[in-house]
Amino acid sequence: MSELSRLRWHCRRGMRELDLLLVHFLEHQYCDLEAEQRELFRRLLEYPDDQLYDWFYQGERPNDARLSSLVERIRATFFTHD
Repeated sequence: MSELSRLRWHCRRGMRELDLLLVHFLEHQYCDLEAEQRELFRRLLEYPDDQLYDWFYQGERPNDARLSSLVERIRATFFTHD
């Protein structure tokens, strides 16, 4: 199984809203990330759905500044696409 296939599987969550947002980012931005940011994305996928939902849809922010920056990038990619 390729890395992208594995990640696509991990992007499938218990909430459709998260599925759409994370898969969209994976398909449109992941390949443009540097290695450190890719690792950060993989780490992000380890968080529970309710925490991710709060970060992406409720305006909460992770305490880790790098993670917070990635969350904002994912939000911007999803909510500003055509």
